[in-house]
Amino acid sequence: MSQPFAFKILTAGQWAEWQTSGTFTGAPVDLADGYIHLSTADQLTETANKHFAGQPDLVVVRVALADLGAAVRWEASRGGALFPHIYAALPLSVAHAHAPLARDAGGRVILP
Repeated sequence: MSQPFAFKILTAGQWAEWQTSGTFTGAPVDLADGYIHLSTADQLTETANKHFAGQPDLVVVRVALADLGAAVRWEASRGGALFPHIYAALPLSVAHAHAPLARDAGGRVILP
C-alpha cells in the first residue's frame, strides 16, 4: 500500500515527551504489541472513536511514511482493513504536522 502520510493519536503528555526526547518509542498499547499503531486519514475517526473516546487533551500527529522505509508494514486489523504499523522508534523528523484532536460538524477528526 502506498500513502505518503499516516496519523498517530497521542496524549498531550506523550507528544510533549516526543518533542523533548526527539524519539517516540510508543504508547503503552504500542509497547505491548511490539509496534507503533498508526491510522490512515480514512481510518483516523474510527480509531479516535474506538480507542480514545472521552479522553481529553489529545494530539493528532501526521507521520511521513516514506521517511520510515522498511519499518512500515501494512497489516490486517479491524475487519481485515490494512493499517500502517511501524516496527521502529519514530524520530521527531517524521512528524510533519500536529494539532489538537478536533472534529468537524460531522464528527470526523480534522487532519493536521
